[in-house]
This record gives sequence, C-alpha cells and structure tokens, in this order.
Amino acid sequence: MKIANIAVQTFRYRSNTVRDSEGHGHPGPEHDAAQSLVTITTDDGASGYCFGNLPKGPLENAVKPAVLGKDPFYREKIWHELKERQRLNLATLPDRILTAVDMALWDLAGRALGQPVHKLLGATRDKAPAYASTMCGDDLPNGLATPEDYANFAIWCVKERGYPSYKLHTWQPPYPNAPSVKRDLAACAAVREALGPDVPLMLDPFHYYSREEALALAKGLEKLDYYWMEEPMDEHSMSSYVWLCENTSLPICGPETAEGKMYVRAEWIKAGACDLTRGGVWDVGGITPLMKIAHLAEAFGMRMEVHGGGVGNLHVLCAMATPGEFYERGLLHPFIDYEAVPEWLNKRDDPMDEQGFVHVSQAPGLGQDINFDYIRDNLIEAY
Repeated sequence: MKIANIAVQTFRYRSNTVRDSEGHGHPGPEHDAAQSLVTITTDDGASGYCFGNLPKGPLENAVKPAVLGKDPFYREKIWHELKERQRLNLATLPDRILTAVDMALWDLAGRALGQPVHKLLGATRDKAPAYASTMCGDDLPNGLATPEDYANFAIWCVKERGYPSYKLHTWQPPYPNAPSVKRDLAACAAVREALGPDVPLMLDPFHYYSREEALALAKGLEKLDYYWMEEPMDEHSMSSYVWLCENTSLPICGPETAEGKMYVRAEWIKAGACDLTRGGVWDVGGITPLMKIAHLAEAFGMRMEVHGGGVGNLHVLCAMATPGEFYERGLLHPFIDYEAVPEWLNKRDDPMDEQGFVHVSQAPGLGQDINFDYIRDNLIEAY
C-alpha cells in the first residue's frame, strides 16, 4: 500500500459566526463561508479524510514530495519529514497543514483496519466529560456583554443543558474598555455566585496582560476557587509564567499557542512554568505530536488538558493514560445553536448526553459521517 494522491476540495456553506479584527469569533449575520476537505488515497483504493486548510502551493511544493509513494502507516516518519521541512518554510508550512495531513493519515489507517483512532492509539475510555467553553465577550444585548450575561448563560449551560463545568473567554480588543482585570473578575464572580461552590470553573482572559495584571487576576480567582487559568500573558516569556506559578496557588494551564510542539512543553514543565500542560491537534501539528505531549505529561505526573474541541482532540482525549479531565466543547454563545449539525456532516462529531459526557465515535478512523453529496453540490475549487 502506497500513497497515490492528496486532493483538496473547497466548498461553501452558510455561517452565522463572524471574526473581529483580532480573529475572535462572535455571532453575526448569516453569510457564505468556505471549508476544505483533504483526502489522502492509496494505490489500492483506501482513503482518509480531514477537514482543514491545505493551499495548493504548499500541497504541491512541500506536502506531496514528502508523502507521495510512502507507506501510509509510516505516519511517524512522514510527520517528522514534514516537520523538518518547516525550518525554512514556516510561512507556507504551518502546523495546521501538518495537522491536516497527519489526521487524514490516522483516519486512513483506522478505516483500512476497521478500528476507531482512539483504539489504534490505545484506548482508555469511550466518553469524557465536557466543559462549556464560551465565545469571547461582546457588546450584544443579552449576549456576553455583561457579567450577568455570563452568569445567565452559565446557568443554562450547567443546569439546563447538563455541562459539568464552564469556562469563560472574557472581553478582548477590539471591544471598548477591553481588556480589564476588574471586569474579568466581575464576570467570574457572577458565574461563581450563579452556579455555587461545587462546579469547576475556568478562565481564559486577554493574552497580553502584564505580570502585575495576571497576578491580580490569579489572586481574585483564588478567592473564587477557580479550577485553572489559561494564557493571561505572552507565552513567549516563559519566565513570566514561572514567576506567576511561584506567586499564586491558582493552577496555571499552558502553553497553548506557543510555537514548538512537544519541545516547548517539555521546557515549560521542566522550568515550572505551568501546573497543567496544554495542547491541541491544531496547535502542535496533529494527533502524532499531541500523543507525545500526553506521554510527556504522564512522565511528570501532570495532567494535560486538551485545547479545543474537534474529532482529533476527542480521540486523543480517550487514549490518554493520565487523562485530561475535560473535553472543551464550543465555542458557545446564547445566540449560536451549537447542536446544529454542520452541513458537510450527517451528524455531530461530539454528541453530548444529558449527563455532560461527549462520546467518541466507534466507527472506523476518525468516525466522521461526511456528507459527500453536500460537498460535491457546493464545490468552489478542487485540486
């Protein structure tokens, strides 16, 4: 079995999420948006799929030369070859491209062998508790515009929908008066008061607070008995996180977006810059490196909390020997129907039951039920 081709299909769909100037998602008018499906096929007809962006230039100039003709089960070798090509091609070969290739290869392996990916990785469970992960704060009436809005939405998420935990993404630029430590803590306090003392709560605030501001946030969250805080400062300054961890009892979770895959996480753990480590398939280049981070955390007796939702993260979460506690489900907002099935799928990748558990698919590969007819009927470009 050899890899014969990698193809990309870009198709349109309707979305009611818009991006602000900083890239954060918010509810907005319905509009056309685009998504891409990456397909890897072999000479004997096996296929693997991943929804992700893979532009034509990097596909032809970097990915195909590293992948075509290779045994698709040699995922480790393929991943390392692509990683080495990044050294002089970071602008055109970011980690998200490595992710799309790596996940398609894992999907292909599972489909070829008739097993779900988490069982190929070495399964530890078939479901995981989710936390409700909000969108960033906004100025929409009855949206996420006030501390009370966050509290009201938390009540719905936990007491009506069944989420066992809740995480706030608070106000960030370009919104007026953002960022604000005082306003962030007011929202966190409102949520704690609304949900009581027993629900685990987390905060992901503005990512460029100063040391003093980050410590003030941490001290406030200590009093509110929050479970952890993520990325309150520029993650390129690891020493700032060492300082923060030394000055607060609040668990600090990271790094999240810092470049460097498993290598930088090893340095953070060794330096004492985090209490929980962090990683997601789209941050580090796929399932292959994310499992390395899970094993790294296990070796240090540390929990790894998976960053973001999605089918790849869910399979890794269900294959970790030292489990991350939660699946991050979202991003959620009072005006967004998260339960709606994406048009390019026939069912959701992360169904959640009434007890707040997300169940990983038992279908072969990543287990996505892809609506190929919709993709064909809404095709923009194929190469």
